Amino acid sequence: MKLKTEVLNDLLEFDNLKIYQNTNTFNFSLDTVLLAKFVSIKKNTKTIMDIGTGNAPIPLILSRRTEARIIGIEIQKELVELAIKSIKKNKLEKQIEIINADVVEEYKKIESDTINTITCNPPFFKITEGSRKNESEFKTIARHELFLDIEKVLLIAKKLLVNGGNIAIVHRPERLVEIITKMKENNLEPKKLQLIYPFKGENAHILLIEGCKNGKPGLKILDPLYVHEKDGSYTKEVKEYFR
Repeated sequence: MKLKTEVLNDLLEFDNLKIYQNTNTFNFSLDTVLLAKFVSIKKNTKTIMDIGTGNAPIPLILSRRTEARIIGIEIQKELVELAIKSIKKNKLEKQIEIINADVVEEYKKIESDTINTITCNPPFFKITEGSRKNESEFKTIARHELFLDIEKVLLIAKKLLVNGGNIAIVHRPERLVEIITKMKENNLEPKKLQLIYPFKGENAHILLIEGCKNGKPGLKILDPLYVHEKDGSYTKEVKEYFR
């Protein structure tokens, strides 16, 4: 599938940080921004991996939080090309590397216990006979578990993370029990959790969760975050995320 209109946008309110996007692809959303701000990054973190990086919004945002080496892995070549253009535009080639590969196969080539932190905004929806897939191939791959699911992500993290390393994921609240169960099966102890609500009084629609490889039990539940005021505008708290 050919890309349509390519545009160069400011990335949030970061000074001089640009990102190439395209109207035909699954562009970054609030989920991405929340995850990039939610993930814990230690001072001694040397290497970060973003699984399913798309056009690299998370690596770009993280470059403003850390000097660690950042690796983004993306299966869709067209999105990789956009990511690489953004990295060059922001002169971040020395910090960010983008790999065009299926992470389910690529991780087998990477040495175990070498990554400090992993981030992932995985596809949210399971594939069933009744699945309503988007007409866009890009959006179908981004939204549905065609190539990547939560079990594979956590298996990858189990192998690649250093002891005490962390993985942060954004997902749907209805998958929470499954995610925690599979985390523990892969020696990833849930350590931090936050629920995001579209409005006060409505059900949560976004889940942020972080686990630690071989970590001790002890889950910290953060205050809920509300996205919109009654009039539909962003809340003060969410506006801060965009800064």
